[in-house]
Amino acid sequence: MMTTEHFAALSFVARMGTRKKVHAFVRVKPTDNFPHEMIRYGDDNKSIDILLKKDTRRGVVNNQQTDWSFKLDGVLHDASQDLVYETVAKDVVSQALDGYNGTIMCYGQTGAGKTYTMTGATENYKHRGILPRALQQVFRMIEERTTHAITVRVSYLEIYNESLFDLLSTLPYVGPSATPMTIVENPQGVFIKGLSVHLTSQEEDAFSLLFEGETNRVIASHTMNKNSSRSHCIFTIYVESHSRTLSDEKYITSKINLVDLAGSERLGKTGSEGRVLKEATYINKSLSFLEQAIIALGDQKRDHIPFRQCKLTHALKDSLGGNCNMVLVTNIYGEAAQLEETLSSLRFASRMKLVTTEPAINEKYDAERMVKNLEKELALLKQELAIHDSLANRTLVNYDPMDEVQIAEINSQVRRYLEGTLDEIDIINLRQIQEVFNQFRVVLSQQEQEIESALRRKYTLIDKNDFAAISAVQKAGLADVNGHLVGEPDGQGFGLGVIPFSFKPGKKIKSKKTFKDQLSIPVRKEGASSPLSTKELDISPSKTQLILPPRDGDVKDMRDRETSSTEPFPSDSPKEELRPPRPSTPPSKPVAFEDFKNERGSEINRIFKENKSILNERRKRASETTQRINAIKQEIDTTKEALNVQKALREKQGEYENKGLMIIDEEEFLLILKLKDLKKQYRAEYQDLRDLRAEIQYCQHLVDQCRHRLLTEFDIWYNESFFIPEDLQVALKSGCSIRPGMVPINRVVSLGEDDQDKFSQLQQTMLPEGPESVSFYNAKVKTEQKHNYLKAITGLQQVNKK
Repeated sequence: MMTTEHFAALSFVARMGTRKKVHAFVRVKPTDNFPHEMIRYGDDNKSIDILLKKDTRRGVVNNQQTDWSFKLDGVLHDASQDLVYETVAKDVVSQALDGYNGTIMCYGQTGAGKTYTMTGATENYKHRGILPRALQQVFRMIEERTTHAITVRVSYLEIYNESLFDLLSTLPYVGPSATPMTIVENPQGVFIKGLSVHLTSQEEDAFSLLFEGETNRVIASHTMNKNSSRSHCIFTIYVESHSRTLSDEKYITSKINLVDLAGSERLGKTGSEGRVLKEATYINKSLSFLEQAIIALGDQKRDHIPFRQCKLTHALKDSLGGNCNMVLVTNIYGEAAQLEETLSSLRFASRMKLVTTEPAINEKYDAERMVKNLEKELALLKQELAIHDSLANRTLVNYDPMDEVQIAEINSQVRRYLEGTLDEIDIINLRQIQEVFNQFRVVLSQQEQEIESALRRKYTLIDKNDFAAISAVQKAGLADVNGHLVGEPDGQGFGLGVIPFSFKPGKKIKSKKTFKDQLSIPVRKEGASSPLSTKELDISPSKTQLILPPRDGDVKDMRDRETSSTEPFPSDSPKEELRPPRPSTPPSKPVAFEDFKNERGSEINRIFKENKSILNERRKRASETTQRINAIKQEIDTTKEALNVQKALREKQGEYENKGLMIIDEEEFLLILKLKDLKKQYRAEYQDLRDLRAEIQYCQHLVDQCRHRLLTEFDIWYNESFFIPEDLQVALKSGCSIRPGMVPINRVVSLGEDDQDKFSQLQQTMLPEGPESVSFYNAKVKTEQKHNYLKAITGLQQVNKK
């Protein structure tokens, strides 16, 4: 039998893989003034050389280094977004669906194109970056893998000035967290406590979450970059794949970290001041700690890796040298003025190539499926055992756990065996042997309790160390001069005293009673005068001992007392109607529908069930009536055949007439009467069937109405509870008789702009990039419409305050 510890040990298994080095690529930002004499590429597109002229101002003796060569996994110069993704990310994303973790990181100086490489230009589908392409590849591969049920979840983390922020906290069903987010480590890895994770069932939902997070990022402008990212961002895709085969208890999990680092800055070139200067300080500090961690990982002699120096390295601990496929994209400027930063970035890429990772498949075990498989295996073993018993002529063996009746029977056999009325106890299986020994313990415990209670009723226990009690006993004449009680055992701390037979009745008997009464009071108050220890006095019955259930009246009184004791005290303050907080991820519609039927829509659901039960009852009656009609029809046909036989027989024998009337025999006459009655019954039953059909049609109409009303109310409740923001609901309720949930989500978000809707429809039909870009543009348009609406609401609120 597998215990909880076994399940805990089997809940997570990672197949150990071979160590591999981090892949490092370089992407050069194209410029008009590219220094071909200073930056040169190898013929294999896997090396880059940097050449500098000697500074003549240093004199004749000049040992300044003027050339550097860097060997990488690929150099991407004048490369399109398609080529970058195919080269850098496609294999990492593909292996993620096989259970391998993956991380893709963009590093480089500010303005070198890191965000363009990772996210791309969201205004143009062709210029989308690694992140949206990875989402598309994940959902396409899910469609191809029909043998597995794969779920996708996403999160978006921002590290700004060494603080953690959830970029998806602005969604209406998430809201800001009351406690700050923290980085937590467990045996399975590192995770962010407080970071919202969102379930996405389709590609468009994932794009909506991506665009929502992008609009919340912190950006600023300086001389090097007009839209400079002021924070590190980590977009994580969580994949969980279950086999659709019920017998397969293993499933795989993986995650893809897509990291867009903020760019390193030289304050002399960017001219940052104020808040931007503070942000640049935090960025350069965290990137320095990242480089220190990379240097330590590349040194095989280092035992300690400084991951906890900053939030960035701590959050990426799993990705840097852990169970992960790691890819680095180093973005550099292709200009002569930026060669110092280019050299620094290339050195970082070279150090990253020295880091090794050990990617492994993340396998977990589904405890529920494992239990079902074990139950199935147990049933098969029981069947095999039954076959073995039948072959051995043991047909009455039962291997199921014993019930109360069987335990009581074994208890009775044990008592009769001890009394001598039973010579042997029939032993059938091991379970019965264990229960027999158990019942022996129960009987022994009960006998010990009976003996102890009998001794306590007959004798008085006195503590030998209680001098006051001993002196009182001596005065009463129950002890000798040496203080020994009558019947005191040797070496014990107490004795059992009994009055001698020669003792004369009189005052002393009365004084003995007084003594016993006096002893009973301190024993109860002090609680320590009992000479027997708790272990000696407490006789625990067996777990399998039968316990008689309490009477119904006792149970009722007990429940009444519990209810009265748990009732809260009435409060003078009026009760406030508190709305439950919205969950971070809205529940699935089937789960929410069950909650709705039990709470908000309970009355409609009750009416729906009543109408449906009436409809089922009418259908049942109609079915029974139809069966009776068919039976009557068959009987009518049988009677008609019998009449035709009688008529043919009469014509064959000759017909008799009396005064113009046909003479028939009694049997034919009875058949005619029976046919008449059957037709009457047929007409009556058919009329009842017509009435029932009319009632069924009416009941079906009512059931359809109730079902439509229930589903409509559920949609309204679901939208109001999980999607429509509360401020939006307040705005729609004021001066409007329409409930917020009745307005479609797309209309609520887009302010009902008909022109915008027409543009969206036109965009779907006239997209030049093809049908693959529909979900991308839909998510982009909806996100823009939503934020435009929120801006309008904020402006209206400010106007109202003024």
